[in-house]
Amino acid sequence: MTVEELAAAVLDACDTEGVDHLITGAFAVSAFGIPRATKDVDILLSVTTGDPIARVVRRLEPIVEFDRQAQFDTLTWSKRLVGTARGSPPFKVELFELFSDPFVLSLFSRRRKAFSDQLGRTTWLPTPEDVIVQKLRWGRNKDLDDARDVLAVQGPETLDMACIEKWCTQHGTTDRLRAALASIPPM
Repeated sequence: MTVEELAAAVLDACDTEGVDHLITGAFAVSAFGIPRATKDVDILLSVTTGDPIARVVRRLEPIVEFDRQAQFDTLTWSKRLVGTARGSPPFKVELFELFSDPFVLSLFSRRRKAFSDQLGRTTWLPTPEDVIVQKLRWGRNKDLDDARDVLAVQGPETLDMACIEKWCTQHGTTDRLRAALASIPPM
């Protein structure tokens, strides 16, 4: 199974179970920036009714083995459930619970259905602006590269830079944004 096939299976499980969701991580970056390899599928799930994560986990049980112990993500402080694909290679699936962080709530409310070339299907994606803000917020080297790449591919002139700047100011990441903009190669 490829990571794209695994992502499709996770998205299908969310759709079948009626769980509001959003694909994040490398798949979101690939939709708006420069596609890059990944070994995991990151999905943000709304948990407003019932136990949606348990329903998605049950549906994925034949292909993904989940650790039954929820973890707290050290970058976002959100609760997540981590699973490993039963096939080879052992790709990861990370199901993140939507939580009360103002930016994450905004990101989820702004999500939109769009076609992903990498997945070959329409799915729920964050806006390119939200991908940039999230990557700058996380601040790891690969995240900063991802933010720069989305800025470069989309072009600052087509993005809602006021929105990006507002969140960067709130998160204290304005210097990261300036550095990302300055590092865009000339066209």
